[in-house]
Amino acid sequence: MIIAVPKESRLGETRVSLVPEVVKKLTASGADVVVESGAGDAATFTDQAYRDVGARIGASAAETVGEADVVAKVNAPSPQEVAQYREGTLLISFFQIAANAETLRALVAKRATVVSFDLLPRISRAQSMDALSSQALVSGYRAGLEAAQRQTKFFPMFMTAAGTIPPAKVLIMGVGVAGLQAIATAKRLGAQVLAYDVRSAAKEEAESLGAKFLDLGVTAEGTGGYARELSAEELAAQQAALAKQISSCDVVITTAAVPGRKAPILVTAAMVDEMGPGSVIVDMAADGGGNCEVTVAGEAIVRGHCTVVGLTNPPSLMPTHASALYSRNVSNLLELFTAEGAVAPDWTDEIVIGTTIVRDGEAVNALAAETLGVTHQPITVPETPEEA
Repeated sequence: MIIAVPKESRLGETRVSLVPEVVKKLTASGADVVVESGAGDAATFTDQAYRDVGARIGASAAETVGEADVVAKVNAPSPQEVAQYREGTLLISFFQIAANAETLRALVAKRATVVSFDLLPRISRAQSMDALSSQALVSGYRAGLEAAQRQTKFFPMFMTAAGTIPPAKVLIMGVGVAGLQAIATAKRLGAQVLAYDVRSAAKEEAESLGAKFLDLGVTAEGTGGYARELSAEELAAQQAALAKQISSCDVVITTAAVPGRKAPILVTAAMVDEMGPGSVIVDMAADGGGNCEVTVAGEAIVRGHCTVVGLTNPPSLMPTHASALYSRNVSNLLELFTAEGAVAPDWTDEIVIGTTIVRDGEAVNALAAETLGVTHQPITVPETPEEA
């Protein structure tokens, strides 16, 4: 089985899909791993480090992926990249269907099988494969550091001969994996931390890390551990309650996302205008449109007294450990799609079924079928004699 690790083509992406530590395990198990020259450089993994663990180095993308049974990437490839794949390739990556329709068509034409971490079932057995969570951990940590760096004040309290400096007041909005790590980072830096989430279950988690949880009277419990989209009335009530809290904070870090939808606006322009001198908003949802009304993705803008940071692809800002975590997720998920050194997915496994968008060129995911304008061909599991 040949596993290819090409360079990432997304602008600013510094991660690599497989690191030498994991490649060593794959080659020891009999896999032939081909890494495109320079693929790991930005994440501090050299070509020689890959050679040392038994990988081959491909001089170009075409040479790397041309004969591969499996292509492991962080982000979805471009249609031009897919043109270099052989027919029947298994692709494993993050893959947002609606944003990659042309790439999806190219993969269907190649009769590829496409597997996305975005669709991983939220079950205990899948935790070691959960790349969304592993990368969110990196994002939350990075957001906390970004806020501290941009803030014009100390995060911790200092008691000095020249007087006492009070701690910064930091509000974390959205208490998922990223939000929890942002809470932990801000607390480690000595800030006074508040947390808010529309999921009531988040209260205990936030408080376990030392944050004070804000109960604003608006809850929106969704499925699979996610929040649902708020109604117009709920959103208005939420924003009215938040306005009072935000104006008193030195830092606001937003992490709220609703799967498959644009990020909800939590911080309006009017709220930004009410923030004090030196205040900072770090918007971790910038890639999804932003939680702050004035966010500009990839930029730090100043509005009034506040600096608003549109943080895009934060894991790429810490690529060494982000790549190491992601690589382990890839390896663990790949085990379900291989057997005895060959691509052999277990099509009775709910994780295999849940993460697969396209199987051998057929759309097995409903959104993929709708995007492509083809008939949905769901994966069906044959009944066992006992079930029959």
